[in-house]
Amino acid sequence: MAHPSDQWLQGRLRPLAWLVACACVAIGSAHAQDAAQLVAAAPQLKEVVISGSRSEQDRDELPMSIDVINAQAIEEGQVRDIRDVARELPNVSVTRSPARFTLASGSTGREQNAGFNIRGLDGNRVLMMVDGIRLPRSYVFSANAFGRDYLDIGLLQRIEVVRGATSALYGSDGMAGLVNFITADPAAFLDGDKRIGGRVSLGYDGDEHGKRVGATVAGKAGDTVQWLLGGNVTRASELDNMGTNDAANADRTKPNPQKDRSGALLGKVVLTPGGGQRHVFTLEQVDKTSDYELLTARSKPPLAATSVLGSTSFTDMQRSRATWEGNWLVNTAFADDVKATLSWQDAHSREYITEDRNTAADRVRDVTYDERTWQANLQGSKVLRNGGPWVQKITYGLDYTAAKVENLQTGVTPPTGETFPLKRFPDTTETSTALYVQDEFVTGPWSITPGVRFDTFRIKADQAGFGAQAVSLSGNATSPKFGVLYRASEQWSVFGNYAAGFRAPNAGQVNAFFENPVGNYRTVPNANLKPEKSQNFELGVRGRMERLSIEAAAFTGRYKDFIEDLRQVSGTGAPGNPLVFQSVNIGRVKLSGFEVKGDMRWGQWAGGQWSSPFSYGQTRGRDTATGKPVNTVDPSRLTAGLRYDSGGWMARLDMTHAAAKKASDVSVATGSTQFLTPSYTVLDLAAQWRIRKDLRLNAGIYNLTDKKHWRWADVRGLAANASFIDAYSQPGRSVRVSLVADF
Repeated sequence: MAHPSDQWLQGRLRPLAWLVACACVAIGSAHAQDAAQLVAAAPQLKEVVISGSRSEQDRDELPMSIDVINAQAIEEGQVRDIRDVARELPNVSVTRSPARFTLASGSTGREQNAGFNIRGLDGNRVLMMVDGIRLPRSYVFSANAFGRDYLDIGLLQRIEVVRGATSALYGSDGMAGLVNFITADPAAFLDGDKRIGGRVSLGYDGDEHGKRVGATVAGKAGDTVQWLLGGNVTRASELDNMGTNDAANADRTKPNPQKDRSGALLGKVVLTPGGGQRHVFTLEQVDKTSDYELLTARSKPPLAATSVLGSTSFTDMQRSRATWEGNWLVNTAFADDVKATLSWQDAHSREYITEDRNTAADRVRDVTYDERTWQANLQGSKVLRNGGPWVQKITYGLDYTAAKVENLQTGVTPPTGETFPLKRFPDTTETSTALYVQDEFVTGPWSITPGVRFDTFRIKADQAGFGAQAVSLSGNATSPKFGVLYRASEQWSVFGNYAAGFRAPNAGQVNAFFENPVGNYRTVPNANLKPEKSQNFELGVRGRMERLSIEAAAFTGRYKDFIEDLRQVSGTGAPGNPLVFQSVNIGRVKLSGFEVKGDMRWGQWAGGQWSSPFSYGQTRGRDTATGKPVNTVDPSRLTAGLRYDSGGWMARLDMTHAAAKKASDVSVATGSTQFLTPSYTVLDLAAQWRIRKDLRLNAGIYNLTDKKHWRWADVRGLAANASFIDAYSQPGRSVRVSLVADF
């Protein structure tokens, strides 16, 4: 008998199969474009992406699902952080729980914007990059958690989101997909004969009372040099919610007081000395700091010796990057063009938290997590025309990454049985080397793209200063992929792909260590931890017609050797037989779903163009060994809007509807409960007044009806009978305003 999730997927695939068949019939007598043109260059007026193939290509010519949020969409949507990036993307979300943590327990809200969830997988299973350079991983251990939001959206030109496994091109971590943040380029501000240009912006966000100032200036120094310098400064407070209880204890549902400060700088120099050369030098610095008054950590009477009278915390996330990228047109037998990249990145995260206790000794924790990384790439591509109907584009390359990963915990009044300073995992050097090749064959309406990547990785631990026996490990992975695109007509195309994915264990998983002899429990390293692996399939169809643009895709993925952090592996907790926890590989998981997105252009009326953007996504997931659901899967979500666009104005009304989370879709431990988010519908109203060609005012009212609602990604693990459920609610009605001037 078929598994219920298989039957569900088959039911969803049938209508998509009919749509694919209709598209194929539509070929009629239409002639396919010339194969060589399809390989060598993207069509005019098409949106070009780089993340889908590691070279510039029209995204409609790729056999995969990919979204692009360009500079215009970032400005009009007043996208301020990675939560806003996911706002309209089907099957994509970002977790942000309220800051309700304490010194020694609960990581809730410590990481702020924790990272992306794509098609039911989150955390380090989603690869995040900036200009093709890997961003630091998240790190979570017990009460410590550091997220991945080392970014300033104001420095970006566009954002590319690739769905599905990307290991065949990018290696470890991209099991669910990747998000590539592309920083601004000088050419974007130097239209025509401009020698100098730029942009200044001011913004206010009502949901966190944030104020933002940004400026970018770009220029030309002759015909061979362009440069850019940009910066942004932000001041904000706690993210609002719909809570009303302002008690200074755990019953509080209003947000804890919080002050956020961030600053970011971007510098670029682009050299084009001639002879087909282009060199880009980039410097980037992002610094984000938050101060918290943790009123929810205060104890309620009657007070014991260890009762908390007051607690404060601050977190700091810093990332510095220097990157050189060189491109050469060589036109040799082995390559038409060659690209080389060398990048150094230093990321530092710190959390400092204090606890004033009644009569017991006060406590302080000062925790840091650091990643210092060298990343290098050498890539070539070659177009081959053999005189027959087939044209090939071969892309091949070498990747190398070396990262030094460290953590340290110091403070006052250490945990029982331990002495400061201490390490939760040893200082570790992680290295990986990879070879990859992709070969795109094009003939008539067909594009066939096989590819494969071979990775080797090594985790080398340093015993110095570590309280347990440090273990090192190494391994390798082969990640094939195969994509097919069929252009049924000028309007319709059908695509499908298979891709394997993997994720190597990281330093904090291999060597996690903690010991409490009084409580009779400990965590220990695992020298036998294996990489996670996946097999992913996708089938989709695209339509690009005069009035309607639409894309639909169905997908399924099978994952094995999932790494579960800190699982109990032995012991009873009795004296002499402590509970032992360890990161281990567990069973198999299956995720399946579909998504539809597009835009309907209704035509001209009242002096402007009317259109309706829309998207819908749904995912289901099961542990195939136990039959239990996968809790990281979000409920289905529909977005639909009505947009009016004229020469001087843009206005849009958007609706977002999320389904309720059902008990049958949640796995809960015996004796525990889980708060299930009800369905909700919210409305957002936004507009842009184009005062002049170079001056624009953006304004929006979000959650127009002041609807109280919760997002599933934020409440996972929240008990159904908790007295502070409203603390996890989303902001009520709020306003955003920004003024943007070009020069």
